[in-house]
Amino acid sequence: MANLMEGKKAQDWINLVLAICLFISPWIIGFVTEANPAWNAWISGIVLGALALAALSAFAEWEEWLNLVVGLWLIVSPWLLGFAASANAMGTHVVLGVLVVAASAWAVWDYRHPHAHA
Repeated sequence: MANLMEGKKAQDWINLVLAICLFISPWIIGFVTEANPAWNAWISGIVLGALALAALSAFAEWEEWLNLVVGLWLIVSPWLLGFAASANAMGTHVVLGVLVVAASAWAVWDYRHPHAHA
């Protein structure tokens, strides 16, 4: 059981690092002057970071599902918010979204299939 909890901690740390990357991406990648993608990155980064910190302090499956929703939002947001033409912003959101979805799905899978670690 301890090994299972370590895996969740790793996935939550991954999501925390991804949240930080997302938050600083407008400055690093160079789309800070574009309002929609920049604000989306900042707000989504804060939400993702808060969820990761909550999961690190006391794991709950619903936090992973919310992380999954944030990841899916990141993937579709360039088209829904109208910044798909901005290659840097769109690529950043889609790539980080896919990584968040993968880490969150992995955490949910681990939670629902604890026997897989035996």
